[in-house]
Amino acid sequence: MSLRADEQPLLNEDEEDGPSRRTAAGDDDGDDDGLPIDAPGQEAGASAAPGLFVWLLTLSAGLSGLLFGYDTGVISATLVSIGTALSGRELTSLDMSIITSATALFALVASPAASVLADARGRRRVIFAADALFVIGALVQAASSSVVLMVVGRSIVGAAVGAASFVVPLYIAEAAPAAHRGRLVTVNVLFITLGQVVAYVLGWLLTAHADPRTAWRRMVGLGAVPALLQAVLVLLMPESPRWLVKAGRTAEARAVIGRVQGGAGGTAKAAASGILKTIETEVRAEAEARRVRQQQRRTPTTSPSPHSKGPWRLVPRWLLVDSDAWAALFGERRNRRALAIACLLQGLQQVCGFNSLMYFSATIFTLVGFDQPTLTSLTVAATNFVFTVAALLLVDRIGRRRVLLYSIPIMALGLVLAAYGFSFLDLSVGGSGGGNDAPPVPKGDDASGSSAASLVLASIMLYVAAYAIGLGNVPWMQSELFALDVRSLGSGLATGTNWFANFVIGLTFLPLMDSLTPSWTFVLYAAVCLVGFVLIRACYPETSGLSLEAAASLLDADDWGVGRRQRRARA
Repeated sequence: MSLRADEQPLLNEDEEDGPSRRTAAGDDDGDDDGLPIDAPGQEAGASAAPGLFVWLLTLSAGLSGLLFGYDTGVISATLVSIGTALSGRELTSLDMSIITSATALFALVASPAASVLADARGRRRVIFAADALFVIGALVQAASSSVVLMVVGRSIVGAAVGAASFVVPLYIAEAAPAAHRGRLVTVNVLFITLGQVVAYVLGWLLTAHADPRTAWRRMVGLGAVPALLQAVLVLLMPESPRWLVKAGRTAEARAVIGRVQGGAGGTAKAAASGILKTIETEVRAEAEARRVRQQQRRTPTTSPSPHSKGPWRLVPRWLLVDSDAWAALFGERRNRRALAIACLLQGLQQVCGFNSLMYFSATIFTLVGFDQPTLTSLTVAATNFVFTVAALLLVDRIGRRRVLLYSIPIMALGLVLAAYGFSFLDLSVGGSGGGNDAPPVPKGDDASGSSAASLVLASIMLYVAAYAIGLGNVPWMQSELFALDVRSLGSGLATGTNWFANFVIGLTFLPLMDSLTPSWTFVLYAAVCLVGFVLIRACYPETSGLSLEAAASLLDADDWGVGRRQRRARA
């Protein structure tokens, strides 16, 4: 059937749409597992590849992912090569935990703050500000002579990572064609994994061939290079069309949508007009909902005025969060549900233990007994990269929900196998982190110790492969769950959840390894994965192929949109 103008798909999809792909907000139609059902009317829109302009936007914005991944990977190699360069002594487990977790702590603070800036000043300016922080943080780390200065540099980089990790997926999702949104957001995750691979390769090369006293400084300092490149590219990037409409700059939004559509022909112009009308309809509906909320509360719609007396007068107006956005986020059922799902996915992405492997993989493999722990860590990062490429091909075709439900049990299996391998090794995590710890003592002969180390490596690679396909990228598609008026705020809070969990994991991983033993630490992470599986199955709807407006409306249904597709297919 034909869709009304306010139901048009986001970008580049057919006007004629099969009933299995779009439903009204209250429809219960669906699949208990949220599996996408292809419809004949969907094929043309789904098969049209994103244009060159869309790819250039995605790749330019995705450089932030490269920086994010490089920072995650480089600290692993840095921790085992610093030696006594900081404060004139070997790093302790506490030193390593603080250096690592400082990044996550400041990312936690920066991501919600960046959501305010992104709404007030635009998505593009947040990317530029993050680049500036990346450069400053990289230079401070490279010049550090003490643990305190290193923590300061890591904190500045953390603020940059927090802002970039929130705004780049949001920017890409708001510019991308609906049929390819998952793939394009996954490109950003692919850049993250590529950054980790680059970090491990450089770490191995510099550790092996450069002066060991300065190798780690070069590792962290090189993080400024892609940030400078992206800062130049940002000047050429347009603003998100949805933010432009929200800011009243409709003509600019129309031009951006037209370029995303891939031409100036009549078909492209008509499609751009339909898309623009969809966005304008949502903006008007949200404005009306805001007016109703204001009348019901009969209170001012903003936080304390900067012109009032007290400390608020010193704060720029654009930094004051609109209290009506908070009211919309927590006062409307579908927005509360969107926030709950986004925070669940982002938190699970961290508490499953993945980034503990990224931060401390070289330390782990040193403990297990590998001669070149940084090179061994490279195999883990390469596995992550290869299977993120697989996710790039699968996430729109199979669907977000299905990918998660298939991959999380495999993650749990990998963790249990790693725990089994660790049970054959007698390890001590405490002490120095410089790679000089005593080798592991097998609880049998040397052959059993070697087999156990190989099992640990293989099981971690299995875990990482499953993570990369599902949980490594799907949470970053969080923006498609939120309505436009709360998309930035909700995405910022969900990203803050990610970084809070990251902070906890970074601070507690080595102490857990020491107190619970590595085996029980990995069993704990496996249990977290299984709990996450149950929760995702219960409340996460399938959103692949839907416009941002249609995806957000799913959560109006009583079943959170989880059951809509199979019942539609049976009808």
